Amino acid sequence: MALPRPHRFDVYIAAGGLLGGLLLVGIGLSTRPATDPITLFDGPWPVLVPLVVLAGCELLRRAAPRTALLIGTAGICADVVTQGSLATVLMFTDVIYAAVLYGPLASARRIQWITGLLTVAGTLVPFAVWREPEALLIGVVVGVVAYGPAGTGWIVRNHRDAAEAARLRAEQTALLAEMDRTQAVAAERARMARELHDMVANHLSAIAIHSTAALSIDEPATSREALAVIRENSVAGLAEMRRLIGILRDGDGEPAAVPTLDGLTALVEGARANGLDVTLDACHDGAVPAPVELAAYRIVQESLTNALKHACPGRVTVSLAERDGDLTVEVSSPYGDRDGPRAPGSGAGLVGMRERAALLGGTFRAGPRGALWTVHATLPVSEGESE
Repeated sequence: MALPRPHRFDVYIAAGGLLGGLLLVGIGLSTRPATDPITLFDGPWPVLVPLVVLAGCELLRRAAPRTALLIGTAGICADVVTQGSLATVLMFTDVIYAAVLYGPLASARRIQWITGLLTVAGTLVPFAVWREPEALLIGVVVGVVAYGPAGTGWIVRNHRDAAEAARLRAEQTALLAEMDRTQAVAAERARMARELHDMVANHLSAIAIHSTAALSIDEPATSREALAVIRENSVAGLAEMRRLIGILRDGDGEPAAVPTLDGLTALVEGARANGLDVTLDACHDGAVPAPVELAAYRIVQESLTNALKHACPGRVTVSLAERDGDLTVEVSSPYGDRDGPRAPGSGAGLVGMRERAALLGGTFRAGPRGALWTVHATLPVSEGESE
């Protein structure tokens, strides 16, 4: 298997170490004299073998750090039996440093333990054998050459890992913030769509139905009555639009009052003016939280709008009751084939009512029940208070 391609910076280190070692050999500088007892191969040329080996290990310091350390250890052992080169020793310390910094975590821990034990052994064993204080210098040399680079590499690795973890945390925080922002924007857009639909759809539906009736019936009195209803609903719808635009412009203009259950009477009167036969039966103690009041009002409003668009002639009943901590809203209207003008529907009203109930932890269902189309919503009053 081919070895990985060396990093460009490692090539520079290997070339610098090799050239520096050749320069030291050329000027005759070595770490030990030829008369040293452990020098088995004297002369300048044997020094070149470990020098070249360590320079080759520097090429692998980042690409294959464990392989470089194993080969480098053999090279430094070979350098011990020659006159030695300072460049070889320096490159070996860098190989240890790189093995701890770039190698696997388990290998980095083992290298620290091994170099630490070698330092301790290099200090105690010579002193125990020779009983000379100068023997302690062997341990110092071993510590500088082996344990020092390993400890430095471990410190740098910890700082690098901490910086990488901090970067990942920052990226995750930014991602979560972006997700929260996206969800907040989506929720706000859905809320604005519900409010716009509920505030304006009722008036536009009445305008569409009465304008169709005015065009289909050629009676001046009927047309005049339809035009009056159209004008009333268009003015009211325009006022609602202006209030909504004021809200979207960060409070530009008069603030709009939040609808409450006390406004259901006016809402029913408006539905009667549009031609619906509506009865209201509201029974609650008046302590309903504002979010629940708004949701109940909008559900009744949208149900009356749907009755105006789709219901058959007949009585529409609206009932509200508070039982066991829940506010129950039910609107029933005649169900079946309808004669006369009708406005098209998109289904957004049912979706909005279901969303309003779900946001408060309530339930919602709508569908035919015998000869009636019934909208039924249960809104928890206690959860509404907690919001």
